[in-house]
Amino acid sequence: MNFSSYEHEFKGKRALITGGTKGMGYAIVKRLAEAGATVLTTARSIPTDYDIPGVHFIQADITKREGTAILVEAVKEKLGGIDILINTVGGASTPPGGALALTEEDWLETLNMNLLGSVRLDRSVLPMMVAQGKGVIIHVSSIQRKLPLYETTLAYAASKAALTNYSKGLSKEFSPKGIRINTIAPGFIQTEAADRMIDRIATVAGSRDAALQELMDSLGGIPIGRPGLPEEVAELAAFLVSDRSASITGSEYVIDGGTIPTV
Repeated sequence: MNFSSYEHEFKGKRALITGGTKGMGYAIVKRLAEAGATVLTTARSIPTDYDIPGVHFIQADITKREGTAILVEAVKEKLGGIDILINTVGGASTPPGGALALTEEDWLETLNMNLLGSVRLDRSVLPMMVAQGKGVIIHVSSIQRKLPLYETTLAYAASKAALTNYSKGLSKEFSPKGIRINTIAPGFIQTEAADRMIDRIATVAGSRDAALQELMDSLGGIPIGRPGLPEEVAELAAFLVSDRSASITGSEYVIDGGTIPTV
């Protein structure tokens, strides 16, 4: 393989990337599609201004069994199989107030979003990868699995910790069958959702700069002095699903600007 050029690195590869209409998911779809991959992506609602040519879009909710079934049929129909699966769907929408403010429904919704959606999809595509003797799966976790914020996102942090643990166990079982499985743990990434949060905080903090600093301070600071960018996460994902990382499996890669203060 010519490591000096990655322009057509994923030509002939078939990729399913969940949550590919915004943020990190969008950046990953764009990165792989521009390098030649045939990409299928999904979200709960159909985007009106999607501007990545050649990408197949399927409307489905992967937090539900029915959504997973729709996606698996689309993989067979539109891709004819699968080489790369990147699970980017996740998020936190639970109320503030600490552990006792969370209802059972809050926990179940969060677990479905951040853990069980990936588990169901993995279970559906792994037999295809085993049959062909190769494949790559990436789970997008979070540094909150190590730095839980109990006031607002405890359920999210716990579900991401479970996702990382599950991903490691899965790699031990399926790596001998030719399937590499790794995890990416982003810190504060400046996505559209993060920008909206900054705007809300700015109404109280007085400016966007002050709001951004407040958010970074809440994480204990970011040594590089800024949030990460979705494109930077996409570059890491592209490396991990490429042949350049052929011996990397069962690992987690943190991309947080140095936020986690320990080794």
